[in-house]
Amino acid sequence: MRSTKLIGTGVALVTPFDENYNIDFNSLEKIIENSLNNGINYFVVLGTTAESVTLSLDEQDQILKFVLKIVNKRVPIVLGMGGNNTNYLLNKISKTNFTDITAILSVAPYYNKPTQEGLFQHYSKIAEKCPIDILLYNVPGRTSSNIEPETIRKLANSYKNIVGVKEASGDIAQCMDIKQKVPKDFLLISGDDKMTFPIMMLGGHGVISVQAMVFPKIFSSMVKSTLDKNLKIAQDLHFTLLKSVDMFYIEGNPAGVKQGLCFLGLLSSNQLRLPLVKMSQKNSKLLNDLISETLRET
Repeated sequence: MRSTKLIGTGVALVTPFDENYNIDFNSLEKIIENSLNNGINYFVVLGTTAESVTLSLDEQDQILKFVLKIVNKRVPIVLGMGGNNTNYLLNKISKTNFTDITAILSVAPYYNKPTQEGLFQHYSKIAEKCPIDILLYNVPGRTSSNIEPETIRKLANSYKNIVGVKEASGDIAQCMDIKQKVPKDFLLISGDDKMTFPIMMLGGHGVISVQAMVFPKIFSSMVKSTLDKNLKIAQDLHFTLLKSVDMFYIEGNPAGVKQGLCFLGLLSSNQLRLPLVKMSQKNSKLLNDLISETLRET
């Protein structure tokens, strides 16, 4: 039986920066505590939402240690650990201390555009090396490489420590195909906020969300209601969240969620590191208004 620790609402944590681009650990603690107090089930650290490619190895180490300290085993921690150089990634795995980390989230190799056999071999090497559980991360809109359902099936059946997939293709037919092909204990996790309810209605197990950092109570309630088969409540919350979700991504991720967190007072600044930039004033105002409207409605 594969792990059931990652069922529910996971949050892909941002990396807060001050106006001088330094890591703002006080704001990071605020986000963590606000999420925990409002029903979030686990955290993803150093994923793409964390702007991890702009962080030095020392900064990455500091953030991971800080999150582990603040969370203090209250919920599981998933560590973002992917890349397009398999040997480099295997070396990184061998040097990582995985104490108190439940799983890694490993994005499909980007830019290289490997074949399905290349993807299978890449994840096979990771599974053979990694001492903890692994979530595949399929996000072809960013990687230009789709992990096809048959490849996911082969990996799921070949390696028990590959416990699930964060599926962000936006293709509901592909999600259905995955669900039909994989073992019953393999986790199908939405990687797209607006697709969470539909994917869960097909038998998905939850989400790794960005929007949930701004609306942790609403989002976690929607996911829990779906899991508990309280579908009218879940559907209503889904449509409530749907009103603002596109604005979170209109200028890319995490520009939108950082603006929302700043509006709520959970971030001291909505700063990002280049090549990403802050949300425009026009769209910031629209997003702020939608956040206020959503919170009033709920």
